[in-house]
Amino acid sequence: MIDFTVVIPARFASSRLPGKPLVDINGQTMIERVYRQALKSAASQVVVATDDTRIVDACQKFGAKACLTSKNHLSGTDRIYEVCQHLSLDSEHIVVNVQGDEPLIPPEVINQVAKNLHGHIHASCATLSTTIHSEDEFKDPNAVKVVSNQKGLALYFSRAPIPWPRATAGQWSELIAQRHIGIYAYRVSTLAQFVNLPPSTIEQLESLEQLRLLDNGLSIHVEPACEKVPLGIDTEHDLERIRKSLTE
Repeated sequence: MIDFTVVIPARFASSRLPGKPLVDINGQTMIERVYRQALKSAASQVVVATDDTRIVDACQKFGAKACLTSKNHLSGTDRIYEVCQHLSLDSEHIVVNVQGDEPLIPPEVINQVAKNLHGHIHASCATLSTTIHSEDEFKDPNAVKVVSNQKGLALYFSRAPIPWPRATAGQWSELIAQRHIGIYAYRVSTLAQFVNLPPSTIEQLESLEQLRLLDNGLSIHVEPACEKVPLGIDTEHDLERIRKSLTE
């Protein structure tokens, strides 16, 4: 059995949906729903990493373990590494980053990404992807695309439509494009390396922190998700969509 920890970064301040982790979704806060989905995975422990005491208090009310971290972190990955230090996790221990705004995350994909990293000892990180189903999605900068090599290692992530099918002037095809799903499995040693690397130029241009790993020669294993992963919540519209789906 693979021993791994799930850490859920949850920041109170959200530009598009303030207080997002504590919004109500049909009787439960969003962070509680994410936490309970993660508990269904094979993780040995699930921890919420937050910079706000209001989220800590809310987690304690439904029995979740929460770690109060620094407000100065620039990314959720930095916040996760602080939790690893608090928990004194071994350098080879696997940590899965489950985004705090995905209340419908399937437990099976959490297990999948941990298993993939465990089985690919030369990869620094593991993540997942899914087929893009429309040309609008292919060209949407909010839909992050990923291209991988024949060994399943990421070549590049981009908000641009990649790979660009030159012969058809960019006409989308389900056969070529993969959308990145923002779940990651790391070894603690990789997290320690990541937080000590300066942000890279391509990372800043694309606003995609996983590019810091690629830019520094670290590999990311990518596999199609074993189950459909519903989109997370970024806006009030997304929130209403999730609320409605849970009543249907």
